[in-house]
Amino acid sequence: MLGNQPRFCLLMVDDESAVLSALKRVFRKEPYDLQIASNGSDALVLLKQVKVHAALIDLKMPEMDGLTLLEEIHRHHRHVKTIILTGCGGVQEAVTAMKLGAVDFLEKPFESESLKSRVAQLHQIWKLETENRRLREQIECKFGFEPLIGNSLAMLNLKKMIVRVGPADAPILIQGETGTGKELIAQAIHRHSSRVNSNFVPVDCGAINESVIGSELFGHVKGAFTGAHSTTVGLIRTADGGTLFLDEIGELSLNMQVKLLRTIQEREVRPVGSSTSYPVDVRIVSATNRDLEEAVAEAEFREDLYYRLNVVVLRAPALRERPEDIPLLARYFIRSFASEYSPVKELSREALQCLTTYHWPGNVRELENVIRRAVAMGAGEKIQLEDLPASFSAPNSEMATGGILPSDSSLAAYEELAIRNALTRSDGNRKRAAAILKIGEATLYRKLAKYRLKQSQTQDNTIDSAD
Repeated sequence: MLGNQPRFCLLMVDDESAVLSALKRVFRKEPYDLQIASNGSDALVLLKQVKVHAALIDLKMPEMDGLTLLEEIHRHHRHVKTIILTGCGGVQEAVTAMKLGAVDFLEKPFESESLKSRVAQLHQIWKLETENRRLREQIECKFGFEPLIGNSLAMLNLKKMIVRVGPADAPILIQGETGTGKELIAQAIHRHSSRVNSNFVPVDCGAINESVIGSELFGHVKGAFTGAHSTTVGLIRTADGGTLFLDEIGELSLNMQVKLLRTIQEREVRPVGSSTSYPVDVRIVSATNRDLEEAVAEAEFREDLYYRLNVVVLRAPALRERPEDIPLLARYFIRSFASEYSPVKELSREALQCLTTYHWPGNVRELENVIRRAVAMGAGEKIQLEDLPASFSAPNSEMATGGILPSDSSLAAYEELAIRNALTRSDGNRKRAAAILKIGEATLYRKLAKYRLKQSQTQDNTIDSAD
């Protein structure tokens, strides 16, 4: 392996120092990074600090035994391949260990060569996985479309536009609903630009608090405000020479819009608390799920900034507009979430039909979460209807929380229903409702006003239309 590549890391956990010493002698000539822990608690701490690839764990240890440690590893570090070592194990312990994710169960005293051979197999698997991952990254970097799954006409046209506008260096505005993959599109634009070897810096404008977003974007000098213990360059200067992706640009306050417009026009950044401006060269790609023209008309978004940002406009198609891509996306997510602990490899015909007829108000992000859940719950090689959320088995794939469809099929009607459902599920807590919807709190407040929704003052926090 090349010197700058990571080494295979083997963790050995045993409460007997003599056993740990013996294990170190067994592997001292192997090309492994050896780590040791004398108990389960120390092992868990080490796992958080070091990238461990395989572990040898003693079954009988005080306080936390090997099976408990194995269960914690399987829950929080599923990539770690574990072998249980025991001097008093039986069939029942071996079966339990395998169910908890162990790849092998060896009894003490073990033969050194046998143990070395078994770990060598895990090392070889790790090398193959690392090489496959490296090749996938090379292919993705070369062609830039690997994450943008889809062969539908809408996706093919989008990819053609990315190839055309990528090298142009003009500002680009990506429009599309939440969950349609706008950041993936921005990343593809960056990879097709002359700035590909410089930074791609994403900024979620809807998720950063108004009181700190100026410092986050433009940086600040030491002492500029309470808590400013050191100078920072800010995200815009971090993207110097590369691409700055401003997601949910419509959530920026008018004050921040003025400062951003000045930065674009002057091509320089003035940190908070500083009298000095610094030149900056960035390409700005922004995205929104709002109608910015409507926001401009309502004086919620500056017209001059809008025309600076939308030199080129790309549209991220909603998933319901390209149902032919759903099987490709679903299988891609199955492969992404597959592991040796899940038997799922494919979709049943019934499950696939259900997925392709669903409305997908949450778009690709919702599909990803559905498949993640199905892979975790699936008991066989194929995802079945019962592995999908309950709402999918309702007639016409009706939406969750009661299976009630809106009175009309417009996007606005589905959006209003999704907001109502999220508020119901969160007991009226708007912060948790925004998290369920995967939007910023500012976006939720705006949509509550748009649909004239308010939180009832009744004890059960039901949601009523405002009169």
